[in-house]
Amino acid sequence: MLKQQLNFKLSQKLSPQQIQLMKLIQLPTQAFEQRLKEEMEENPALEGGKEDKEEYEDDYEADEYQDEDSGNESIEAEIDVDEYLSDDEVPSYRLQANNYSADDEDRQVPYASGTSFTQYLKTQLSTLRLDESEKEIADFLVGSVDESGYIRRSVQDIVDDLAFTQNVYTDEGKVERVLKYVHELDPAGVGARSLQECLLIQLDRKEPTRQVELAADIIEKSFDQFSKKHYNKLLSRHDISEDELREVIDVIGHLNPKPGGAYAGNTRMVEHVIPDFTIKIVEGELELSLNGRNAPQMHVSKDYSEMLKGYKASKEKSKSQKDAVMFIKQKLDAAKWFIEAIQQRQNTLFVTMSAIMNYQKEYFLTGDERNLRPMILKDIADEIDMDVSTVSRVANSKYVDTPYGTILIKNFFSESMKNDQGEDVSTREIKKILEMTIEEESKRKPLTDEKLAKLLKEKGYPIARRTVAKYREQLDIPVARLRKEI
Repeated sequence: MLKQQLNFKLSQKLSPQQIQLMKLIQLPTQAFEQRLKEEMEENPALEGGKEDKEEYEDDYEADEYQDEDSGNESIEAEIDVDEYLSDDEVPSYRLQANNYSADDEDRQVPYASGTSFTQYLKTQLSTLRLDESEKEIADFLVGSVDESGYIRRSVQDIVDDLAFTQNVYTDEGKVERVLKYVHELDPAGVGARSLQECLLIQLDRKEPTRQVELAADIIEKSFDQFSKKHYNKLLSRHDISEDELREVIDVIGHLNPKPGGAYAGNTRMVEHVIPDFTIKIVEGELELSLNGRNAPQMHVSKDYSEMLKGYKASKEKSKSQKDAVMFIKQKLDAAKWFIEAIQQRQNTLFVTMSAIMNYQKEYFLTGDERNLRPMILKDIADEIDMDVSTVSRVANSKYVDTPYGTILIKNFFSESMKNDQGEDVSTREIKKILEMTIEEESKRKPLTDEKLAKLLKEKGYPIARRTVAKYREQLDIPVARLRKEI
């Protein structure tokens, strides 16, 4: 049974201006400049550079907003205001996002020109003497090489795929033979199916000295012990001295575990970080400045304002003129909104970074990470009376140039822990102490996580062994056994 019912509901919706501001805040400098360029291309009522602001504002206000004094000649009197303000009339370009934020799913990735890694390998295949079937198999194998230079598939899978996708029927033995041709390509080690095979291919191309032959023997027969740094087992099993093992480690250390990464083609894009802020120390005090590229000079087009004057002055107003003036008003409003959003963005960025700088003043004066205070997004949000999401948008995508390097702002945030004095200390401080402790250890006998936890406790940081392991992994430091040297 269908029936009508009246319900009251309270809901909150973001205005187009608020949506626009949030998207602008999260843009780093380069993306912000691109967004400015796009907006100016889309909206001819928006212009860059200086203009006589006072004269413009007087004209615009008089022509568009002093409707009570203008009587029936005003624009609003002849145009349905409700229709003008309806959501359907909002230009589509103002509702679209084009940024490089972390939550953006519709990214437009520019393509770099140049020869691809796969094409580079296929070009080399033409120099080998292969029959037609071998050429087809070799092409397929090269196409299976990943960006690191490996073929991470079994030979049986390759045989099956050749039959199903290429209509090439062969056996594992022939694929293995053709794979050896692929192993002759540059860079050395390409087409390997494992790290062990990759290293052996590279050693096979080197001049067969005593150290190279010994290195190949160790990699072939004792790869597991070598990768786990069980040096004592290697010494006894291969009957070599510590000096010889040290020479072998040096030879293997100069090999490339990712041969694909050595390809010097121009198909890789290089990202350049442009700092959004600069912090300097001037006479013992911190000085914050916003990158000037984040504060462009924008104004509304004078020509569009003159068009409104011409419409007001005309005695006969046709439908086409009314449509034109509606278009002009939308563009003028969009331009004003965008300029206001830019100004709010500048203010939000500066206020947020200023609060972070003052909160971490001791760190910015010394550069010592041990002086970083525990700080979460809510601390700064409460300080500047803004929402946590706003602070997050600033922190996650902006960089600051400091006397100690260019740093991502979110790296200044960290959780807190209690030391043995009951004081709150930053987890970044503990990680720095842990890193320094590992750097000072004896590499012949590295410290285990349990011993590291004990040393940190002696230094006033009572944390568990599993916490030490977590911080060590976050610092990308291997376990004690893999830090061992001879």
